Amino acid sequence: MCGITGYIDWEEQEPEQVLREMSVTLACRGPDDHGEVRSGPIALAHRRLIVIDPEGGTQPMVRSVGGNRYMITYNGELYNMDELKNELLARGHTLLSRSDTELLLLSYIEWGRDCLQKLNGIFAFAIWDESRQRLFMARDRLGVKPLFYSRQNGFFAFASELKALLAHPKVPAVVDTEGLAELLFIGPARTPGKAVFKHIVDLKPGHFLEYTKDHMVEAPFWQLQSHPHEDDVETTAKTVQELLYDAVSRQLVSDVPITTLLSGGLDSSAVSAFAADALSKQGETLHTYAIDFVDMDKYFVANAFQTGRDAPWAKRVADYIGSVHHPIILDTRQMTDHLLRPLYARDLPGMADIDASLFLFSQEIKKNATVALSGEAADEVFGGYPWFHRDEALTADTFPWSLQLHERTGWIRPELLETMTPDTFVKERYLAALDEVPRLLGESKEEARIREISYLSITRFLPTLLERKDRMSMAAGLEVRVPFCDHRLVEYVWNIPWHMKMDGNQSKGILRRALKGWLPEDVINRKKSPYPSTPDPVYLNTVRAQFEDVIHEPSSPLLDLINVPWLEELVKRSKETTEHRPWFGQIMAIPQMFDYLVQVNEWLRTYHIQLIP
Repeated sequence: MCGITGYIDWEEQEPEQVLREMSVTLACRGPDDHGEVRSGPIALAHRRLIVIDPEGGTQPMVRSVGGNRYMITYNGELYNMDELKNELLARGHTLLSRSDTELLLLSYIEWGRDCLQKLNGIFAFAIWDESRQRLFMARDRLGVKPLFYSRQNGFFAFASELKALLAHPKVPAVVDTEGLAELLFIGPARTPGKAVFKHIVDLKPGHFLEYTKDHMVEAPFWQLQSHPHEDDVETTAKTVQELLYDAVSRQLVSDVPITTLLSGGLDSSAVSAFAADALSKQGETLHTYAIDFVDMDKYFVANAFQTGRDAPWAKRVADYIGSVHHPIILDTRQMTDHLLRPLYARDLPGMADIDASLFLFSQEIKKNATVALSGEAADEVFGGYPWFHRDEALTADTFPWSLQLHERTGWIRPELLETMTPDTFVKERYLAALDEVPRLLGESKEEARIREISYLSITRFLPTLLERKDRMSMAAGLEVRVPFCDHRLVEYVWNIPWHMKMDGNQSKGILRRALKGWLPEDVINRKKSPYPSTPDPVYLNTVRAQFEDVIHEPSSPLLDLINVPWLEELVKRSKETTEHRPWFGQIMAIPQMFDYLVQVNEWLRTYHIQLIP
């Protein structure tokens, strides 16, 4: 996986140093190689993490076909390389490498924007068509790979990460009231297309963009579609199994060491079991990695969201599938030393301690592997989250993973609340999301509501986790692939009716049925437990102390935004209760609230944020 950036300036020639500074910000995404190319108004840069074809995949790649020059900078992996290769060869193209970069560029040359329908993979790329003076960009269907852009008065720039755009002098770090509302009322999630910064847009998943001096169009090339599900339960389970196995086996392609992340939960265990089987057919043994914390057995207390420790289950699955297992044990004190590191990877406040632990986990894996497969997205696709099953979420007239809006509005200065109207803002975002849901005529009220929750989860919650996974892993130079985001699997499961997804009256029951024979029965029937958050009181004590330092430091920029007395009362309450009541997702509770606000303060200061009405 890699980092890409570039710009078009029709009005003036930028100094060469500008592109270089943009590229340098992405060095962690591509530690193995880098390149730049310029032609007329355009400048492209690439930072490479070598996974396939070390010699032939150098970027930016330039090809001349039919008297025209094309240039590409690309971040991603294609999983149907053989099919693309055969079709392009049959159409008379000559291949000079084994790289998917060349296949992607030739696919665009051959089919134009229609090439997107032929791609199976995760990708974000930009192609410059020199004769037409046109830039073509696209992002994969589920948004696994990031792509941002900025367009202003004869200037256009794009990048894998916000920091690269902000490195250009024409892209200021300005945040208006709408961006601030995204951060305070929606964050760490975001509305699709919104990047918080006023002059920056997040290219939506499944969208392409064409840009010339006089014209720009952005449009979807893929969307979920609803239709009746015709298969019986046995056929459905078999199809799910086949689609997932195919996705996993395709995503094992690599010229560098590859592994899987294994928590012992249903999703990562499924990916690991299929990967172990596929690799064994090639005479190879799978390596698996699990994360845990020092003294987890001492401090862990089960709750409605975290139902049990992962470590024993991960070992059980590893023994069953025959993988070489690597438990990574993090010390909470080690993690608290890196609490702000994720901010500089995301360029926005994020998911607190689970960001920091994922970054450290990725660093450890990177010592032995460059590519990993993860179980991300199964809960969104199959309906595994608590909000699919709890009445308070199903009947809530808002995003079901963020039911405590009053907790978030309580921390904000009253005079700000009067102008920002959080209830109206969130309600408008929520209703706009519901307007997008592809309805199915004749569905019951229950099924229709579940379809809404599924759509919200796939298009609003999942991108937050994919962004987290991408930034934390790439900050360590590790590429993480997500088989449950294979669009063929997502399209199929989207239309499985809820009673069938709940086969056996179990959450994700159809997936459990699909995995019979592949995993031990107790693993198949294990209740969901999310990515672990440290229970060590050192974490709460550390972030609370950091937060108290922030609110008692007169120069803290956060003070312009927050209701200090309200938060001082929260600090006091946190010393008296251990209640786990998430304000976002499943595990972001009071400790993570302190962490999040410390990050907001640091973000405002370090990124020199200019707040405007």
